[in-house]
Amino acid sequence: MSYPDDRKYTKDHEWVRVSGDTAEVGITDYAQQQLGDVVYMELPEVGSHLTAGQSFGSIESVKAVSELFAPVSGEVVEVNGPLKDHPEAVNKHPHDSWMVKVRVSSSGDTAGLLDSMQYQGLLG
Repeated sequence: MSYPDDRKYTKDHEWVRVSGDTAEVGITDYAQQQLGDVVYMELPEVGSHLTAGQSFGSIESVKAVSELFAPVSGEVVEVNGPLKDHPEAVNKHPHDSWMVKVRVSSSGDTAGLLDSMQYQGLLG
């Protein structure tokens, strides 16, 4: 699996794609493989404030429940409603299935994130 170059990655297996002051956040292909069949997601409401590195929701699969960690700080401006109704989409298209869009409060948040090569190196 190759990981898209147009985004950054966390060691917790989330991805973030920044465009201007807005960031889309999702989970990586590796994360969805580890989880197995995703059956439910708990995502924050629009207007919620996220803090980089802090939990912002959870994702539940037939195997386990895992926390989701914010790769950047900011205000949630959009939640992917169809994904809440069809969480299994992250299994089929993890890099196209964003969970939340965040208005980033500090562009410096992405400085500590991994690029696609570093992330693939982390996976071994």
